[in-house]
Amino acid sequence: MIMAAIEALNEPSGSNKSSISRQIESTYGNLPPAHTTLLNHHLNKMKSAGQLAFLKNNYLKPDPNAPPRRGRGRPPKHKTDLPASASLSPPRPRGRPPKSIDPSDPQPKPTSPTASVSGRKRGRPAKSTTADLTVVPPPSTSSGPPRGRGRPPKVKPAMAAPVGA
Repeated sequence: MIMAAIEALNEPSGSNKSSISRQIESTYGNLPPAHTTLLNHHLNKMKSAGQLAFLKNNYLKPDPNAPPRRGRGRPPKHKTDLPASASLSPPRPRGRPPKSIDPSDPQPKPTSPTASVSGRKRGRPAKSTTADLTVVPPPSTSSGPPRGRGRPPKVKPAMAAPVGA
């Protein structure tokens, strides 16, 4: 219906939405109350599909000699054709390869520099429970009461006597 209305109007600069709607109403008579909503939807759909060209708020039939419209974004790269004799290797699978279950396979060498140099595992060593029982604290050499846990309280300054008395 839309294409027939645009062809019937035959305006050189294209037809706007209201003139297309009037042409459809005069041609087909009784239309549903949601005619304007349906018309807007189909005009947008036809415009995005390339069936209609939109220029200065007017819809017109696209020029058949015009180059095709390019979509948004970067165009895809052109693929070069390989000769038939060339065979492609399958792409590598994602992720880490599984460990071998066969015990006769050689163990892979460690790749991390810390494990091969010192022979110890990475990270903080495990806390031992026997070490805490055998450690004896050194005798305190400071005078005064023993310190409590945490940050000591702020010392408040003493009130100074008024000057000039």
